[in-house]
Amino acid sequence: MPIPPARRNAPLPPGLGELRRRGTVTELLFLYECTTTEPTQLRPIAEKLGLTVQAISHSYRQLARRGLAEVRDGRYRATVNGVAWLHAALGVLREDVQGRLERLDVVRSCRALALADLAPGTTVSLDLVDGLLSARAGSGGASRGVVRATAKRGEIVDIDRLEGILPIARGHVRVVPLPLARLRDRSLPSRIRAMVRGAGPSLLAAQGLEAYHLLSRAVDRPIVRFAVAGACREASQVGVNATVLVLDEDLPRLLHQFSGNDAPPLEITPLR
Repeated sequence: MPIPPARRNAPLPPGLGELRRRGTVTELLFLYECTTTEPTQLRPIAEKLGLTVQAISHSYRQLARRGLAEVRDGRYRATVNGVAWLHAALGVLREDVQGRLERLDVVRSCRALALADLAPGTTVSLDLVDGLLSARAGSGGASRGVVRATAKRGEIVDIDRLEGILPIARGHVRVVPLPLARLRDRSLPSRIRAMVRGAGPSLLAAQGLEAYHLLSRAVDRPIVRFAVAGACREASQVGVNATVLVLDEDLPRLLHQFSGNDAPPLEITPLR
């Protein structure tokens, strides 16, 4: 089958995202081998890249159709357009990787809540306790560091020489819908009080006037009234659970606010 002439302005992979396209990585590596070694057979390239000869042959045919590779004098070579495409693609990829690396913050120090009296030089393990980064003496945790200066229990302590990654389990958001017809139920405050007590330490929120009024009558605790979904989402990111009281008629609007890729784990639990 004749190979069409080389295209002008062959599309370039814009970076790491485009490498997800099936075969792009193999094409770049194959073209690199053609440019640097000009092989006479496909098998050595396949073995070097850990692929089958059929897969490498398919990559060659794809490149050849685009005018980026050819067989000349018995050798697999990159065409002039192929060499230009390879240089440009690798250059774009390098810029993409470098830009991503520059946006990554490598944290070497931090501040945490001291869970005990800590002396300078003490090795501590870091944990999230009720959403607060906390430090306790010992090196058994997944994330560790060294105390910089003396701190008493309950004070903020400076920690250097961080290592390891602190695992964070997302907090759950429990949504409790209430039928409008039950608002005048005299037993409702006590039921809500028992529900909140059983939830343990967590963020407490109310969506709407009626839900806030009921919740404030049932418990003597701070209640989030504004930006409820945003507050619950942020709490979830640091491992804190949340309980939200809402009327049935306001439930769809509340759930819509939790849409998105970083939505917390949700569960809807009617009040018993």
